[in-house]
Amino acid sequence: MSTPWPPDLDSPLASEPVVRRPRVRMSGQQRREQLIGVGRTLFARKGYEAVSVEEIASEAAVSKPVIYEHFGGKEGLYAVIVDREMNRLLDQITTSLTGDHPRQLLEQAGTALFDFIENDTDGFRILVRDTPASASGFDSLILEVAVKVDHVLATQFKERGFNPKLSTMYAQMLVGMVAHTGQWWLDARKPKKKEVVAHLVNLAWNGLGHLEPRPSV
Repeated sequence: MSTPWPPDLDSPLASEPVVRRPRVRMSGQQRREQLIGVGRTLFARKGYEAVSVEEIASEAAVSKPVIYEHFGGKEGLYAVIVDREMNRLLDQITTSLTGDHPRQLLEQAGTALFDFIENDTDGFRILVRDTPASASGFDSLILEVAVKVDHVLATQFKERGFNPKLSTMYAQMLVGMVAHTGQWWLDARKPKKKEVVAHLVNLAWNGLGHLEPRPSV
């Protein structure tokens, strides 16, 4: 049955205006940033696999081809978002590394990481979730931070009579311990971050303080 036109003003249909989401005209760069923001929120909330191109397009009020035009698809959008979050966290950690002693560096790196988790939770969730094979993930971030710590450890190892070639391995161990504790704290949120960092440093430094030059198992 067709609806009469003009509609009967006494009809229930006449009192229910059609709500249409307005289409906002944006420049190419504005649209790209909008899609990154929408994708970031969805990926943090649901993970990569659970988010579809259709859902991103619907949330952004655009057609699917717009996403393909800017990013080549969902994976391209995700890779851009992961890269941004990695650089943001890496910059925060690198900037914090102002000390010249392993214990101080560990405190600074731990504090910077936990600050990021607390203040940019969505960004950290994206980094620690499963990623497609072509996207740089959290393991890549750990490698980059460990490189920053390595050169200081090498100096300390040499001064203490240990093999400086082993500093790279120890840097991976220390940074990995901090990073994976951060993954746990992302949801636990107890104890408070300062207390967690203090315990991390306590474990790592007391272990390093009694380091054996040639350990055996």
